Amino acid sequence: MRWMWIDRIVELMPRQKLVAVKNISLSEEHLHQHFPADALGAAVPVMPACFIVEGMAQTAGILVGHAASFKEKVILAKVSRCELFGDALPGFTLRYTATIQQLDSIGASTQGKVELIDPSQPDKPARELGNIDLMFSHIDNNMAGTEFPEHNFVFSDNFVTLLRMSGVEIPATA
Repeated sequence: MRWMWIDRIVELMPRQKLVAVKNISLSEEHLHQHFPADALGAAVPVMPACFIVEGMAQTAGILVGHAASFKEKVILAKVSRCELFGDALPGFTLRYTATIQQLDSIGASTQGKVELIDPSQPDKPARELGNIDLMFSHIDNNMAGTEFPEHNFVFSDNFVTLLRMSGVEIPATA
């Protein structure tokens, strides 16, 4: 995975729940290309919804991968539900909470909640931004006859770095 849409893991309950955060910065190039200025007004830099969904996929995917010590190649199979209730602007923090609903050798289903935190108002609670439910496949168990590389190409060096920086223990084989 080349692009990381989460910055840090802040809570991990193995096989149950993972919480991650993403700080949205005005210096992120994609924000300026999402809603350009037009005749009605100035540009409004917002975090594109597809990247918010990908942030949840990375959060939930790490939770599912961690359940089997990152031995399985976990890929996103389906977005079961995606509801976003507003925009995420620069200067805010996204908090992703993923919980496992079902997990077996074939894959997993997860339920996700996205919240928006305003760091300028630390006493104010996070605002619910949306719900994103996902399904994952363990491709080595589901793609009969298809050859994949032995190494786990899903959990790349970037993910390993994120896990280590967040204090998550990972096996030497990941």
